[in-house]
Amino acid sequence: MDNGTMENFFGRFKVEMFYGEHFQTVDEFINCLKEYIYYYNNERIVSKLKMSPVQYRTHSLAS
Repeated sequence: MDNGTMENFFGRFKVEMFYGEHFQTVDEFINCLKEYIYYYNNERIVSKLKMSPVQYRTHSLAS
């Protein structure tokens, strides 16, 4: 089984969300996690696709 997709996600996740961050509460961490996952799927542009993952899925389904 290839874990490349998940390894890429968690690698970016650690760099973009954790490094330099200090969470005071579990709720603060959970809110930050939810915001990051929303950003990762809806706003982050994948350079190869030139659109976000959600835009790509929507575009693919419409075709």
